[in-house]
Amino acid sequence: MNNHITTIAFDADDTLWINEPYFQEAEEEFCVLLEDYLPQHSVSQELFKTEIKNLHLYGYGVKGFMLCMIETVSRVSDGTASMQLIDRTIEIGQELLQKPIELLEGVTQTLDALKGKYRLVVATKGDLLDQERKLKNSGLQDYFHHIEIMSDKKESDYQKLLKHLDCKPEQFLMLGNSIKSDVLPVLEIGGFAAHIPYHVTWSHEQHEHHLELTSIDEVLKYL
Repeated sequence: MNNHITTIAFDADDTLWINEPYFQEAEEEFCVLLEDYLPQHSVSQELFKTEIKNLHLYGYGVKGFMLCMIETVSRVSDGTASMQLIDRTIEIGQELLQKPIELLEGVTQTLDALKGKYRLVVATKGDLLDQERKLKNSGLQDYFHHIEIMSDKKESDYQKLLKHLDCKPEQFLMLGNSIKSDVLPVLEIGGFAAHIPYHVTWSHEQHEHHLELTSIDEVLKYL
């Protein structure tokens, strides 16, 4: 790998800590809640349609997910759902916001090995308050020079981040679990990227000159 790299950025959810399985558990609970109106797999499809429709309005994160669940309740029930059902839907979202932070294997060891040798950055999508809470509860804050919570991860978003960091693309390495968000846009602007697949991925994110890793600590062999 390029030996001119000075800055390494990490995605947060499902790269540093577990996230998507919690969303899937919440969705399963939500689908059970609405099974009087539709089969569970159909509720799941309706929720996904609502999420995609509203992505440009709400962005990524738990709060947008909660609003999409409530909208789906209204549509699927044709406006007849009880307030108790709405209240339980909100509770599912609030429980999601209070999940414990479980670091993925190898994260702390990797950050220990890289700290002091590279400028380490978090570059993640999601809701500002939720991501700040997760970062604080993760105990990882002190490893990072800069935290960037992005509304999206397109080429222009990475260009803006690099400008803020005063970093050239060829000095930048991005590590993350999404080919679509963490790899392709970084390669397009001339940076480097390493893909660390996670066994659970939101269907919207499923999608060559990037590194394919089996775990986060494997990047150490290439630096």
